[in-house]
Amino acid sequence: MTGSFIGNDWAEPVDGQFEDIINPATEAVYGVATVGSVKDCDKAIAAARKAFDTGPWRRMSFRDRARKMEQLHTALMARSDEIIDMIIAEAGCARAEAAGLLFAIPLQQLAADIEEAYRREEVQPLPYMVNPGWGGDKVLGAGVKQRVPVGVVAAITPFNAGFFLNVVKSSAALITGNSVVLKPSPYTPFQAWILAETIRELDFPPGVFNVVTGGVDVAQLLTTDPRVDMVSFTGSDAVGSAIMAQAAPTLKRLLLELGGKSALIVREDADLDVAAGSAFWNITCETGQGCCLFTRHIVHNKIKDAFIEKMTAMASTANVGDPSDPAVTVGPLIRAKERDRVAGMVDAAVADGAKVVFGGKRPAHLDKGFFYEPTLLTNVDNSAVIARKEIFGPVGIVMGFDTDEEALAIANDSEFGLGGGVISSDRGRAFEMALQLDAGFIVNNEGPGAKHPAAPFGGFKRSGYGRESGTEGLDAYTDLKSIVFRAG
Repeated sequence: MTGSFIGNDWAEPVDGQFEDIINPATEAVYGVATVGSVKDCDKAIAAARKAFDTGPWRRMSFRDRARKMEQLHTALMARSDEIIDMIIAEAGCARAEAAGLLFAIPLQQLAADIEEAYRREEVQPLPYMVNPGWGGDKVLGAGVKQRVPVGVVAAITPFNAGFFLNVVKSSAALITGNSVVLKPSPYTPFQAWILAETIRELDFPPGVFNVVTGGVDVAQLLTTDPRVDMVSFTGSDAVGSAIMAQAAPTLKRLLLELGGKSALIVREDADLDVAAGSAFWNITCETGQGCCLFTRHIVHNKIKDAFIEKMTAMASTANVGDPSDPAVTVGPLIRAKERDRVAGMVDAAVADGAKVVFGGKRPAHLDKGFFYEPTLLTNVDNSAVIARKEIFGPVGIVMGFDTDEEALAIANDSEFGLGGGVISSDRGRAFEMALQLDAGFIVNNEGPGAKHPAAPFGGFKRSGYGRESGTEGLDAYTDLKSIVFRAG
């Protein structure tokens, strides 16, 4: 299980490059990975193009593809312990979080079930209608419409939630009849290779699923090559902007799930245990390395101090360390440079007047690993850099408000619009406020971990466009074709 996966087989890198994959908790070498080049990527694109243009996959019925995908999901679930251990070692997730990322498998299986329920016929008839013809005569028209695959899909995934996104993107693209070239993060290639290995064992048609590793040059080929019809990308807004520019000359379909600076509004009538628990989970889940995590905590001034006290108590019981230990609840950041970047942002915020409630430093008891303590800041204005920019680390900020209108204004004053939430005992008011949040995925009275399997996921503004999951997440990988004709 190494190298590029092209045409249902493993291939050593053309340029013969390898690199160590580091366990971020121990700094030890987890494994040696091949580094793909543009030559390897070119071969993967060619295999995917051939599979789509001449292979059987796109010509199979949706039901037949769904049955094949069900085999894949069943086989992956059978390897769940192996996958969890891999996520822990490669990405540094705590065990419970790593297990949660396996939710991608039943999520995508349910998406297939939903698709079956909505589209029992792949070709759907249009109603008979009388329309004026070009010459003014009346014409009885009929027709059909059909969802068809886009073509070759490049799926580019990040290190955080790598396995989850590998499955979500690839499954949605495959079940709708496309062929895929998956490029995982250079930090977490094994989470893509285990998917490829499982597909190989199930004898999928050659070329419908391919994996190529590598860096920016490989990604740029995927975003510019005219043989690629669509790019599905999860990552930063800066890279998303670059992909848009690179893909423009070939007018590729894009699905972009980008950065976030999501806000959690805690009303005066909120259950403080629920509110503080949700807020603390949001700054520690995946060590804060999640695009949708709620890191701006907008709390009613009358309960703000009590909210902070509860979060502080939770921080005192957090167990930061090597996530291979089941007792550990907070793991490391992915690399030293990311830890140092987060520390620099916190230090700069403090220099600008922010107050550290807890955390704000590296754990003294850990001499190895890329750790940073869960951190909470107050005395931060929404105009501050740390309130505007994505931190991607275990850092939250608390800001106060007096009225619902003020809370909504603070929450919406962001260039991002991925997620948000409202915690209130008044469900009706919480729903009304959710409708006014400028974000694509809102969770009330919980955290973003409360994902609804049928809910489409994606953002507004600089958080990207397009949707993953649900039927909308399947439609994203299709084109809609209409065929009309004279009836009778």
